[in-house]
Amino acid sequence: MKSYPWSGKRCWLVGASSGIGAACAMELSLQGAKVAITARNGAALEQMVQEHPDAGYFPVVADVCSQTGLQLAYAKIREAWGGIDLLLYLAGNYKAARAWELESGGAQEIMDVNYLGAVRSVECVLTDFLERKSGHIALTSSIAGLRGLPKSLYYGPSKAALTHFAEILRLDLAPRGITVQVIHPGFVATPLTAQNDFAMPHLLQPSQAAKLLVQGLQKDHFEIHFPKIFTQRFHWLRCLPYSWYFPLIRKATKV
Repeated sequence: MKSYPWSGKRCWLVGASSGIGAACAMELSLQGAKVAITARNGAALEQMVQEHPDAGYFPVVADVCSQTGLQLAYAKIREAWGGIDLLLYLAGNYKAARAWELESGGAQEIMDVNYLGAVRSVECVLTDFLERKSGHIALTSSIAGLRGLPKSLYYGPSKAALTHFAEILRLDLAPRGITVQVIHPGFVATPLTAQNDFAMPHLLQPSQAAKLLVQGLQKDHFEIHFPKIFTQRFHWLRCLPYSWYFPLIRKATKV
């Protein structure tokens, strides 16, 4: 039997009911991992189990906006498996908005899932990881978190906060034996990106994104980003002074 890097690894995927999350669950399962899948949509999780009976998914329903719910979910996984090796946070929410549409409730709704949901998830596993002096945390941010972009009034800042959070975790936890990575995908065909009314260059299918993401998890690099033909441009843009950046983005996006 072929041996994979993830054979026997215990993986908890939070935000796994659709899109990249569901595709990552399948990819890790194919590579021999034990996969616990969490989302607030229990019906969607059950459908994943029924459609892929050989995957051996362990479905645990929880809302990332509830600390108690996530703690109970992790307790179930811990009871069954004794703990986990990988926390992969994939939950996300998106609403296109411009500055003149600003309202604090919209910002709070997006931040609660994209950033605070990740903080709550990490809190659940961190004590165990610190006691064992091992563990792997991977948080799915976005290229939209690298610099301000039009129509990303709520989404961009939430992802920027998540990236910043991951950077601090890496600084603090790497000396304690815990691997921390941040994921910056480009455009992936999901229910969230289906809302976009603009061209999405180098659009990936979830299965393609999942393969690239899981490949990145096997390396020690802090950042996982893909497709590189697209995401490397954002790393270049990140270095530009504001006097160049704002005119360039206005021209490129035609806003």
